[in-house]
Amino acid sequence: MTTTSIAPTRTSPAPRVALFGIEINALTMRQAVERIYEWVRTPGVGCRYVVTPNIDHVVVLQQHAGLRAAYASASLVLPDGFPVVWASRLVGRPLPELVPGSDLVPAIFDAAAAHAGLRVFLLGAAPGVADEAAERIGQRWPGVQVVGTYSPPLGFEHDAAENMRIIGRINATEADLLILGLGAPKQELWIAQHAHELEVSGALCVGATIDFLAGEKSRAPAWMRRCRLEWLHRLASEPRRLAGRYARDAWVFPQLVWRQWRQQEDPNC
Repeated sequence: MTTTSIAPTRTSPAPRVALFGIEINALTMRQAVERIYEWVRTPGVGCRYVVTPNIDHVVVLQQHAGLRAAYASASLVLPDGFPVVWASRLVGRPLPELVPGSDLVPAIFDAAAAHAGLRVFLLGAAPGVADEAAERIGQRWPGVQVVGTYSPPLGFEHDAAENMRIIGRINATEADLLILGLGAPKQELWIAQHAHELEVSGALCVGATIDFLAGEKSRAPAWMRRCRLEWLHRLASEPRRLAGRYARDAWVFPQLVWRQWRQQEDPNC
């Protein structure tokens, strides 16, 4: 197992770049991991959470006030889609690199041994999937302890009693981090509403990452990720679910980039 040694130093507030009506943190993967371990080392100050915008998030939040509010309250906003990074460079507000949630979580786990371990709770995915992910995490990262898993029922976010049970269940484990795999925008809306009730140091909204960790879904081959073609692999894997979404995003996102570029060139536009 490869571990990442991170010095326990306090750093300045994470710089942000204004794009598409939100502010995205200009951090590398390593810097993002450092920030999150700072949270773990300073418990008792509330649950800070991470959101990871890709093209679809950027498109949806243009018309979704709740999602924009959730993003505004997030402690870290990290780019999960290369087109977001590309657009930032095109308009002269460059983000240093891609920091996808599906890579961020393993990077955090890689660093756990250097921090005397990490306690995590997995919330989301289909029944049994988080348990399988927990078993695989224990095998690959001995420094990470999965202290709880839960697959909430459909519509749980509208059930106050169920939400109270979930929050109590998470808090009882004394986890350091909560890994949310509920899908967007449900996970972002849920954590924005309930972060103040959680006793974890941080929460990460990372979509299908629990499924990837469990082997329930396969990520694109490394060469496709290097060539920025992971979207094509996902589309081929789930065409019915993703085809319409990708078509909409392919139409709307270039318009958002054009609008951002014009504003950059002429603030009066």
